[in-house]
Amino acid sequence: MTILIKNGRVINPATKMDEIADVLVENGTVTKIEKGIKAKADREIDAKGCFVMPGFIDMHVHLRDPGFEKKETVETGCRAAAHGGFTTILAMPNTKPVVDNADVVNYVHNKAKTVGIVNVLQVGAVTKGQKGKEMADIEGMVAAGIPAISEDGKSVMNAELYREAMAKAAECNIAVLAHCEDINLVNGGVMNEDAHAKELGLKGITNSVEDVIVARDIMLCRDTGVKLHLCHCSTRDSVVMVKYAKEEGVRVTAEVCPHHFTLTSDDIHKIEPSMDPEKKVAIEADADTNFKMNPPLRSKEDVQALKEGLRDDVMDVIATDHAPHTFADKNTSMKKAPFGIVGLETAASLTYTELVEQGYLTPMQMAEKMSYNPARIIGLDKGDIAPGKVADIVIFDPKRTYTIDKNTFASKGRNTPFHGRKVTGKVRTTIVSGHVVYEENA
Repeated sequence: MTILIKNGRVINPATKMDEIADVLVENGTVTKIEKGIKAKADREIDAKGCFVMPGFIDMHVHLRDPGFEKKETVETGCRAAAHGGFTTILAMPNTKPVVDNADVVNYVHNKAKTVGIVNVLQVGAVTKGQKGKEMADIEGMVAAGIPAISEDGKSVMNAELYREAMAKAAECNIAVLAHCEDINLVNGGVMNEDAHAKELGLKGITNSVEDVIVARDIMLCRDTGVKLHLCHCSTRDSVVMVKYAKEEGVRVTAEVCPHHFTLTSDDIHKIEPSMDPEKKVAIEADADTNFKMNPPLRSKEDVQALKEGLRDDVMDVIATDHAPHTFADKNTSMKKAPFGIVGLETAASLTYTELVEQGYLTPMQMAEKMSYNPARIIGLDKGDIAPGKVADIVIFDPKRTYTIDKNTFASKGRNTPFHGRKVTGKVRTTIVSGHVVYEENA
């Protein structure tokens, strides 16, 4: 299969290339990038006016498979990823059973290969059953192909056990993806602790819930020398601590999710109770649970700090924390609803609209944070479309405006706070290993 991509603005952080050129793909590999390529191709794509970038890599996805296939499956999650321009995704281990051994890792990897849409790398749990009591079989999972370990959805509160796991990860040369949350400080909170939470009559979650564990994990990282990656950072002080740690030579990187640099807690709106059409009874409701995520939406000051942290390359990665839930899961009160929103199909558009158009990021930085940096952090030979590299490519139209419609999502999840939001920039084509896996309106 030969694909010739014509007239696009090729943005490749690995080589610092940013120019109008053609890209020739042959047998799954990029073979030539230059102007005016003359070649016989099975498929020619006119990318005039579009960015041609390395396929996006999402370091933080919940596929819910095995165990929660009502929310998402490997196949639906991969289709959603392709729609969003992602060619590689890292799947979190908080499934049922928990991914704490090689057998479950192999299950996900084999299922993803059968589906054959995008690349899936399964992340392993830190502890058995994610119970925080005993270290999981990290070496066995590394042999099965995990790129990292994570207790995502919670923190390992036993610092001694976590330090031991970090040391094992360092020995195996894999990263630790840290969900930073002191469970003892959460105390039933469902949104940011501020005046708006009081107005809604809801319990708040303080910034210290995140900040305390960020500080602890950076210290443990310095002790063990592990590659520490901080997931879904949401607070100003997380940015401050990451900056300081990097200046001190600590091996730490950090990610920010689009919802955390786009929305604030003030965007959470009150809703009136609705009627369950089947049971004919009122459904308990207080606020829109599509705005309930963990960490929660924070203050304007926190959002500004996150944007500046991304701009200044303190924060390395933009990831989605794609967390699908069923309508029934979310159709309840803020107290009862699970945390999480979907993000694979909106991340690129929100990044372009909120950061590139607003002057916080250049298109090159967008490619770095959504592709090149994630690949470097997990030691993956991707995020680079130079000749000789695997042809994982996204074609992104920066001039296309559209309104986000949750009903068009490939994901099973419709739990998004962005339904009806007008954005600029849209994924037009996604190519994985030289095969077109998504085309807009195809």
